Amino acid sequence: SSANYNDTLTGSMIMFLILVPVLTMRLFAEESRQKTDQLLYSVPIKVTSIVAGKFLAAVCLYFIALVITFVFPIVLSSFGNVDWGMTLTGYLGYFLMGMCLISVGLFISVLTDNQIVAAVSTFAVVFVLFMMDNITSSLPATIFSSLIFVGIAVIILAVMVYSSTKSFAPTAIFALLGFAVMTGVYVVKPTLYDGVMAKVLSWFSILGRFENFYLGIISIADVVYYITFSIALLYLTVNVIEKRRWN
Repeated sequence: SSANYNDTLTGSMIMFLILVPVLTMRLFAEESRQKTDQLLYSVPIKVTSIVAGKFLAAVCLYFIALVITFVFPIVLSSFGNVDWGMTLTGYLGYFLMGMCLISVGLFISVLTDNQIVAAVSTFAVVFVLFMMDNITSSLPATIFSSLIFVGIAVIILAVMVYSSTKSFAPTAIFALLGFAVMTGVYVVKPTLYDGVMAKVLSWFSILGRFENFYLGIISIADVVYYITFSIALLYLTVNVIEKRRWN
């Protein structure tokens, strides 16, 4: 008989809801509460190095825990023919997913000085990411709802521009260009707005990207997705610290 250990990996993903908050809740929140972060930021070390160090420390702990669990497919092989190619691919996807979620927890930890708030917030965000496929399938796909969604996205991006530049002029120009492009696309080809919310939010489907790994397929697109997602969250974490450091 053949044993598919990836079924076990998929079934154990619920553990991420506990593991990720525990690994990340104290990375920055506790230092911020104790004010030891000011000492850390005052030393001649780049913020990028600090964030990368904390991230890699959490990832290493996660990797060690994952390696320990590898004893189970070894034991399972005594009772059946384990497909090692599929199992190792599943482990790769599981590791990349965990790395991605740890970057989420790291970012949330830097936003608060309360580790309990960081843990609860991380739990909530990880849960939403796991439920993203169900969420996107229930979203309205009408053009009107899509226009509202895109309009809100333009406003959020404009706020981010203002937060970075502290200048009203470039923010206004960005917002006007954004709404102009949105209107132009609607006039030229309104069908492009069909199901925009689901298409955009499906990019955050963490579980959806694991499907190929579960099937024993290493997709470069999925690997790049997990790495890019992690880098984006680390970049946001660095930006938050930099603003806090110089304000």
